[in-house]
Amino acid sequence: MPTDLRKEYDEKGYVIVRKAIDADLAGETAAHVHWLAERNPGVRPERFMHDMLVTDPFMHRLVSDARLVDIVEQFLGPNIAMWAAHYIAKPPKHGQKVLWHQDGCLWPLDPVEVTTIWLAATESTRENGCLRVMPRTQDIHLLSRHERVDAQDGNNVLGVTVHPSLIDDSDVVDLELAPGDVSVHNPRIIHGSDANSSDKWRIGLTLRYIPTSTRVTSDPNMAILVRGAPDVGNSNNYVEAPVYDLAIHMPFRGKEAWKSA
Repeated sequence: MPTDLRKEYDEKGYVIVRKAIDADLAGETAAHVHWLAERNPGVRPERFMHDMLVTDPFMHRLVSDARLVDIVEQFLGPNIAMWAAHYIAKPPKHGQKVLWHQDGCLWPLDPVEVTTIWLAATESTRENGCLRVMPRTQDIHLLSRHERVDAQDGNNVLGVTVHPSLIDDSDVVDLELAPGDVSVHNPRIIHGSDANSSDKWRIGLTLRYIPTSTRVTSDPNMAILVRGAPDVGNSNNYVEAPVYDLAIHMPFRGKEAWKSA
């Protein structure tokens, strides 16, 4: 794993790490989406959110994987939690777009100190709606200039966007990733993605990590402690590791570690 990620990240607002996890784990991540879809037929797979994932042992196994946490530690230090997970899985032909936006404008964090990992579970390309970023926009402060949009109209995922008049997309970079690759992006970089008009799934997982010194102010807060120790100065609630149950959870490699003693 590269150990000099910070310089490129600070300059451009994002960085890519190839083969951050192995292909088998990426495949299990994609299988997890299909497993969730079978059990939640009324929820679009672009909206498999943290509340659906935080008690799932596979998600705990994935977000605490040492290879991912080693990447995050370069940005946040040794005491780390994952406070929000979100699958944005775009089905073939009708996967939704994500309008241009900056993260953090509505996040319940104090302070907003976050490292976002975007994990490719399948191939993510321009054709199937890969993540797109505007380099070096992390220092452009548009967080207060977002507009509400209809996220239930079947066309887009999020309910906020930066107005098109404020966007210069002449320098857009398509973050094309292979399964197991990750991108790391600043919560203030302007980013989005197009709809999936291809005949292939595009399955990605957004993981938002924080130092344990950052307080999650939502109620309830359901963070996962992945490395180090809680900060004694705040009141974050770290969920207990779930117990694997074949009747209600997806089988995965290493599930034995999540069974009760």
